[in-house]
Amino acid sequence: MRATDHLRTAVQTDWDAVTDHPFCHELAKGTLPVNKMRWYLVQDYKFIDEFVRLLATAIAYAPTHAESVPMAQFLGLVTSTENTYFLRSFAALGVTPKEQTAALAPATAAFLDLMRAARESGRYEQMLAVLVVAEWSYLSWADRYKSYDADLPFWFSEWIDLHSGAGFESVVEHLRTQLDRVWAGLDTLQKSDATAAFNAAVMCELAFFDAAYADR
Repeated sequence: MRATDHLRTAVQTDWDAVTDHPFCHELAKGTLPVNKMRWYLVQDYKFIDEFVRLLATAIAYAPTHAESVPMAQFLGLVTSTENTYFLRSFAALGVTPKEQTAALAPATAAFLDLMRAARESGRYEQMLAVLVVAEWSYLSWADRYKSYDADLPFWFSEWIDLHSGAGFESVVEHLRTQLDRVWAGLDTLQKSDATAAFNAAVMCELAFFDAAYADR
């Protein structure tokens, strides 16, 4: 079994709760209340800076240039196409600049702390553990809904597009392969720390969807 499959299987119940969350169902059907999507986008956009730093650090720690290239290409997409998606969605949904500066929700702050800790650890496997969860969990739910209704508003449909399809699948596969490859060379403590980072990332994803889906 691949190391990444083992990590996921060990927290399968929580993984399933993330990837089969009601938030995802309603987003894909276009029935998610706009106020929930607005909250989600505002808070999710606050991840961009720390996520970019984490991904850039992982690129720097990649064993070879060839192994860094797919991550570098993905970084370019995050800072261009994905960033523009947020700005277009804010405009379409009437999210004001003041609303965009809303305080961090506890679930957002916890995830940012985890990404920062992984980056500052100086350990490639810990960075990968968090990145794998962040991207693989999104592929897992978005791939189910890639054949969405043509009338789905773009702030829903393009979020699915960004996290499904062959291009994104290749990103996730590369991140998983990187973690699989380094796993065999880790000692017991390093594996324990990477496992803890993976598990914490799953719980952060679940807490974030729960927070977005909460009545407000």
